[in-house]
Amino acid sequence: MAKSPDILWLNVNPGLQCFDRPLLHYLTEHRRVEQWQYRQSPDESSSFEAVLTLLHDDIQRSDAPLHLIGHGTSGLLGLLYAQRHPERVRSLTLLSVGIESAIDWKTHYYNYRRRVPYSRQKVLHQMIGDLFGDTPLSIARELTDLLEQDLDQSLSLHHLFKQVDLPRIPVTVPLLVCSSVDDVILDPNHLRDWQSHFSDSHSRLWICSGGRHFFHYFYSQQVGEEMLSFWRSMSPESNLYPISDLLKASA
Repeated sequence: MAKSPDILWLNVNPGLQCFDRPLLHYLTEHRRVEQWQYRQSPDESSSFEAVLTLLHDDIQRSDAPLHLIGHGTSGLLGLLYAQRHPERVRSLTLLSVGIESAIDWKTHYYNYRRRVPYSRQKVLHQMIGDLFGDTPLSIARELTDLLEQDLDQSLSLHHLFKQVDLPRIPVTVPLLVCSSVDDVILDPNHLRDWQSHFSDSHSRLWICSGGRHFFHYFYSQQVGEEMLSFWRSMSPESNLYPISDLLKASA
């Protein structure tokens, strides 16, 4: 009988899942990883309550607490879940999620729309440089289409006429918070402030050297190595002395 996964990757942005694949591929070479996905129907209203219930129904089937991972809004979902059900969460890795956890790329988009009299697609096209850096025109068009799809098909707190702020969400599970030095969506202070909310010695903040908002796509191996190190730090074996140290002590 196959062993159940110990890591669950959350995805409520199906149109953007292509940016998760390199990191997922790297992680699955080392650990058992499963994906949990939710696609927002155009006829449904966005309800985090309903999605949290669906997620809990699935996680309860696991034999042991899981390591959760989420980027952006998916990370916010993981944060809300870890607050409600810490007994089911071994750790939580947040990618591009600040201490003001409701802020995501859509917040940036809707603020942009209110400031400039451009169409939706033109605003999205203008944002490509912020989110991805210098990009060839043909690829920028494809990325614009992906962002437009994400606006229509993903869970979100925000819409054109209202952006939601959330109070800070304290959790007691170990946290790995990752972002990049050039992620324009997140205020650097919103990342540094995480450190005052870490509840245990395993939690850590890691900043990637580049990659902007989707840094985990461009630097998948570096991000993966940091995740593996984080998970190893919580394993019982990490608390044992190396054999060489034991030999020295007995000499």
